[in-house]
Parts: sequence; C-alpha cells; structure tokens
Amino acid sequence: MDSLITAAARALAAGDPLGALKRVALRDDAPALALRGIAMAQLGDFTRAKVLLKSAARAFGPREAVARARCVVAEAEIALVSRDLGWPAKALDTARMTLEAHGDRANAAHARNLQVRRLVLIGRLDEAERALAGFDPAPLPPASRAAHALIVTGIAIRRLRTKVARQALVQAREAAREAGVPALIAEVEGASLALDTPVARLIARGEERALLLEEVEALLASGALVVDACRHVVRVDDRIVSLATRPVLFALARTLAEAWPGDAPRSVLLARAFRARHADESHRARLRVEIGRLRAELRDVAEVSATARGFALMPLHAREVAVLTPPAEGQHGAVLAFLADGEAWASSALAIALGASPRTVQRALDALSAAGKVQSIGQGRARRWMMPPMPGFPTVLLLPGPLPSD
Repeated sequence: MDSLITAAARALAAGDPLGALKRVALRDDAPALALRGIAMAQLGDFTRAKVLLKSAARAFGPREAVARARCVVAEAEIALVSRDLGWPAKALDTARMTLEAHGDRANAAHARNLQVRRLVLIGRLDEAERALAGFDPAPLPPASRAAHALIVTGIAIRRLRTKVARQALVQAREAAREAGVPALIAEVEGASLALDTPVARLIARGEERALLLEEVEALLASGALVVDACRHVVRVDDRIVSLATRPVLFALARTLAEAWPGDAPRSVLLARAFRARHADESHRARLRVEIGRLRAELRDVAEVSATARGFALMPLHAREVAVLTPPAEGQHGAVLAFLADGEAWASSALAIALGASPRTVQRALDALSAAGKVQSIGQGRARRWMMPPMPGFPTVLLLPGPLPSD
C-alpha cells in the first residue's frame, strides 16, 4: 500500500472526503477507484459512487477477494442510504461471509449492520433481532459500535421501548465521539430527536395534545382502550383488534372514541364513515348494519350501545378511552404517511396509491419540500421523493485494508 492510498484512507476514516480526493482523484488503479467511490458517496453523489465501486471491483484481481467483497459492501451501503431496497441482499451476505473467512472482522460486522438496518427499514423487526442476538460489538472499531447501537435504538423505538432506546443512544453517542466522524455524530443526534419530538397526538375527553414516544408507551401500557389511528387497530393492553382492512368500521370506532364518555350523533357518524352530507333512509340502514359489524369486531373489548340520538362506546375492561393519531393529518398528511415508510417514491406511484391526480400530488410534494419535510433525489423520470434520511454517509470502509499502524 503506497503512502497516498494510506493517506486517502485515513482521510475517509476521519470523514474528510475532499482530503481523500486530493490524493487519489487522478488515479485509476483499483484501490484508488474504491476510495474515490467511497469519497463520492460521502459527498452524496451516489450514482458516480456506484460506477466507481463497480469499476474497482472489476479492477481487483481474482486473488483479491477481500477487496472485491469490501466494494460489494460499500455498494450495499449506498443502496441502503438511497433507499434502493431492491439491491440483492444475497450479494451482501456472500460478501460478509468472505470477509469473515479472511479475518476482516470490522468490515464483516459493518456488512452485518447493513443487513440488519435493511430489515429494520422494511419492518422485519423479529428477523433483525435474531440477526443481532448473541453478537458482541465490543471488539469492533468505534464507528461500527456506534452503528450497532443505532440499530438497537431503531428497533427499540419501533417496539416502543424508550428506556432501551435511550440506553443505546448513550452508547452510540460515546462511540461516535470516539470515532470522531462528524456525519456519524450528526446521525446519532438526529436519532435522539425521535425521543424528544412529538410522534403522535392524543384525543381524549374532548381535548387534544401532542405526545412524545415515552408518553405513547405509557398510554398503551395504562390499560386504556386506545383507538390507534397510526396502525388502525383498537387495543386494550395485549388485546388488539385490527381494523386495517375495514376503513368504515375504523372510522366509526374512532368517532365513537372521540365522543366518549358521551355518545356520537348519527349525523356525525354518517358524515365521518360514509361522507354523507344529506342522509336518507338507505344511509341510516347501512349505519345500523356497520354498527352491528363493529359490535362483533369489538365484542372482547367494548360494547356499542344505541342512544336517543346515536351510539355510544362502552369499554368492558378499561376506565378510559383515547384516540391516538399521527402527528400529520389533514392537508398533505396522506402523502407524508406513505413517505414515512422510508422508501423513495415516484410522484406517479404516490398518485396511484392515493387515488389522486399526478398534478395534485406534485403540488403537495412541492409544498412539503419547501417546508423541509421531504426531499427529492434524481432528475426527470428518475426523480424520487422521500423523507429526509440520515445526514450524510455515516460509516466508512477502509477498502485498501488495515492501516500500517492498526
């Protein structure tokens, strides 16, 4: 390994892509191509980074399996950051096993972290937890330990285990500061915002207020009957009734819960569930049918009784009733809900999913972009929209291999 490659690798490890490019920008040998690819990824030019990494993988000889595997892992990280979830996961697993077989524990652990981050992103939390089970990050470099702690934080947040999430964030912050990579430190600070920013709204007894994640966890453990508009379920402790595929029934349940401890007038129920401005006998007949179906669905957690002017919800085991809603409803709330899955969406795909015209969706995206709530990547037909991802490219692969001083 020559001195320029070593210096460029050190610059990348310190989060200085421009410093790395100053040393290898004019070189076309395999290690230089790989380092240039990592540098371009850190600068946010993922398209150019992928081209350079593919060229580097081809340039490494047949005996340089470890170097090629590192290129594959770097490509996988770019795919994850740019939300290209169709990238072949099998290639990453093969690269990880190659790195483990050759004793490159740091980059093998990095590959494992990427695999688990992908599972968390697509909501496969059970698989993610199994992949982390028994894995000790202590011997790893600080950047890898920070990435591991961030994964634990992400799983804990999605599981509503705020105490575990805060403990993992402390570990991530310490490891990130030890690593000294600014982008990684910024990622940890960004993750901490999820615990200190309202994530939902509570509607109960005619009042409405924002809730932090810890308050949501406490609400769900309080024994109250919660109509959860985030997941479209009705729950009391561990008893969960899913109405995700029954939008009319969920609209009725939510309206009844918002009116509790009083009753909801039939006119309000008809307007919320059927969007009926002028109800006739057919609407009222349909309401009776749907209320009967709702009674059947909620039979283990609540009753729905008729009153003089409408219907009332009567919980069987709970003393309180609350409605939990996403923080963003109303104007553009549906667009944000789709983008919240972490994937990059085309405006045409959003239009199909929302049942709206492409022009209406584009106007919503432009407004959200101006407010800093979404961002676009690509141009023309390749343009995609997503929620703002992690700030920068947080982790670093020392593709040329261990530094002489390591």
